[in-house]
Amino acid sequence: MHPALLVYAIISMVIVGLLVFLILFEPGLEYLVEAPEASLDSDEYLCLLGALADAEIHDNSSIQVLTNGDVFYEAELAAIRAAKQTVNMERYIFAKGAVAQRYIEALAERARAGVKVKLVIDAIGSFTTWDRYFKPLRDAGGKVMWYQPPFRLGSAKRFNNRTHRELMVIDGRIGFVGGAGVADWWLTGDARHPQWRDTMFRIEGKLVAGLQTTFAENWLESSGEILSGDEYFPICSEHPWAKTGTGVSGIVVISSPSAGRATRARVLFQLLLASARESIVITTPYFLPDQRARREMICAIRQRGVKVRILTPGAHADHLMTRRAGRRRFGELLHAGAEIYEYQPSMIHAKVMVIDRLWCVVGSTNFDNRSFGLNDEVNVAAPDSGLAQRLHEDFETDLAKSQRVTYEEWSHRPLHERVVEWASRLLERQS
Repeated sequence: MHPALLVYAIISMVIVGLLVFLILFEPGLEYLVEAPEASLDSDEYLCLLGALADAEIHDNSSIQVLTNGDVFYEAELAAIRAAKQTVNMERYIFAKGAVAQRYIEALAERARAGVKVKLVIDAIGSFTTWDRYFKPLRDAGGKVMWYQPPFRLGSAKRFNNRTHRELMVIDGRIGFVGGAGVADWWLTGDARHPQWRDTMFRIEGKLVAGLQTTFAENWLESSGEILSGDEYFPICSEHPWAKTGTGVSGIVVISSPSAGRATRARVLFQLLLASARESIVITTPYFLPDQRARREMICAIRQRGVKVRILTPGAHADHLMTRRAGRRRFGELLHAGAEIYEYQPSMIHAKVMVIDRLWCVVGSTNFDNRSFGLNDEVNVAAPDSGLAQRLHEDFETDLAKSQRVTYEEWSHRPLHERVVEWASRLLERQS
């Protein structure tokens, strides 16, 4: 090889190696925040949170909790079958199987009836589902688009940005949001792989407009089409700015990465953690809080006497490395007095945070860097004591089937667990 070419090759390898190092080990932001003086139950606090998250406040809404796949799949399919004008669905996971086939059939039937059916699917999250699987839906008139296909020229530079959003909007009036995709493991299981525990939420009222906006963002990126008109946003022809003062008020936080550094979802979570005065309850399938989030929870415990309880998967976790990476971070939280539990019956995939039995955050965001810094996510945040009470009831039910992790047990975990934890550090920024 010519000496000049060898030099260029070495320089190129160094540059590529440096870029890989920065991707894997780029330090996170500090997210320093001072809790506002406004009380959590005030209109001022809701306004502030909406302003920081760049999210419009919507009132006159209702939020229904749908626990587990046998409940939320039936509710979603019923809503699809009743659609009159539009069905917009976005999924990170749309996996071939009996459940997916039921959705394809229901969506195709509506498309044949003249309903405008649009589906956005993440190309990596659903990589095992081939494009021809959706032929019956396309033949019926439905439209299916892939988000960020890895081999498309325009997507290559943003390969690491995925849409992790799991949502659906019917006729612009009924919305569903949460953590569940479309796959058989949310509905059925066996002794080795039990049915996953998850929660979706059925929303009606003005908050649905925020979910439609979320879908419209990824539909534009995937298809190039801007959605507009009464069939998608009926609220805009019904005097949306007239506040009625009834129902649930809240915000839809549409979170997309800023070069992998900052997202609105992280701002939402960090500010609410800093504002807690009584309790923090978190259910998450992937618990990898960075240093600043851990400090915020420890500060809440030690300085304000906040009771912090966290529920994560146990042995049925679907990603061993991610679970080990999360467990590595338990120590200082447990030492400070946080209660951490691991769900035993199956994989728990619900994504819920409740602050002071009032503020509820539900949606697609995991408590990890990928959700906070790399993925497109969506969350509904609302101060509603009734919703909070229902979520606490589900939490207590799950807690009864969980095992508490003690500081002593964590301190004496086996060597092989520590080795896996150490190895998992290489991928923590991508988890």
